[in-house]
Amino acid sequence: MTTFISARDLGAGFHTEVIRPLLGRLPYAAGLLGWGSDVLGYDTARSTDHGWGPRLHIFVDPDQVAPVAKLVDDNLPAQYRGYAVRFGWDTQEPVHHVTVTSLSDWLTDHLGFDAAQGVGTEDWLITPQQQLLGVVAGAVYADDGRLQPIREALQWYPDDVWIWLLACQWSRIAQEEPFVQRTDEVGDHLGSRVVAARLVRDVMRLALLMERTYAPYTKWLGTAFARLGHDDGLDRVLAEVLAADELVDRERALVTAYGLMARRHNALGVTEEVDPDVRQFFDRPATVLGADRFVAACVARVRDPLLRRLELVGGIDQFADNTDLLSTTAAYRRLVKIYEK
Repeated sequence: MTTFISARDLGAGFHTEVIRPLLGRLPYAAGLLGWGSDVLGYDTARSTDHGWGPRLHIFVDPDQVAPVAKLVDDNLPAQYRGYAVRFGWDTQEPVHHVTVTSLSDWLTDHLGFDAAQGVGTEDWLITPQQQLLGVVAGAVYADDGRLQPIREALQWYPDDVWIWLLACQWSRIAQEEPFVQRTDEVGDHLGSRVVAARLVRDVMRLALLMERTYAPYTKWLGTAFARLGHDDGLDRVLAEVLAADELVDRERALVTAYGLMARRHNALGVTEEVDPDVRQFFDRPATVLGADRFVAACVARVRDPLLRRLELVGGIDQFADNTDLLSTTAAYRRLVKIYEK
């Protein structure tokens, strides 16, 4: 049995032993970028049972793409460290996964725009965070200077965009926080659990935003959240929300989580301090944070004219939750019109 090696380490050895000798003195950059758990460093031995093997991107000048692609294609070994170099999965025929392209072409294909030419506010908002992770989170094995500036530019949102996204995430919580009690009150106990679970997910994504960390796709959201570290016990409290059988326990855990997030928000120092105490929802028997107060505090700090004109629909990850949409560049780029005023 082949001993498991992470895709990052497999790619590093494959680049050093196979790719670099082929390219010699040619200027290029190379890395494990784009889609997949392995790009994020979340792969395990289980990952090797499906579409697994050495893969990487090689970025060269446009006039070098064709000759380098042929050079690579003609000289790849059949296997590397016991893994097939040409592999497939499901309906994918076995092929090698060494992609030779120019950086501008790849960025346009992967993100929907060439980030080397700049990133507009609309580009930030319409690009799924997982796609941004595909650029900034993967391993880089060689760089002649063309890749690092792009990774630095895309590492995190500009402050105005970030604070506006914080406002939109707080808004999602504000819209639903009283529903946990109201659904239970009318006997919809399942509905109360579902709303609570939605709010837990929104709190997790808010925590990632506060830590300036892009959220990966659903399979790895919990892993990314756990890796933040939670000295205040937020992870434990959110688990209590999901485990609660009774409304009183569910609501108690939720408002505890809200209080923790309120204090995290104030610690950021990006807005005026907001009272972190929870309160009754008007004259109804629901306990809430009143997250709309944090929305208003964030909006007050935004200066970008476009963002100030927009409804609080959020970035694409905040208003869309469909895998085919979020993973298909042409599809999500069509939605950029939502930011036109």
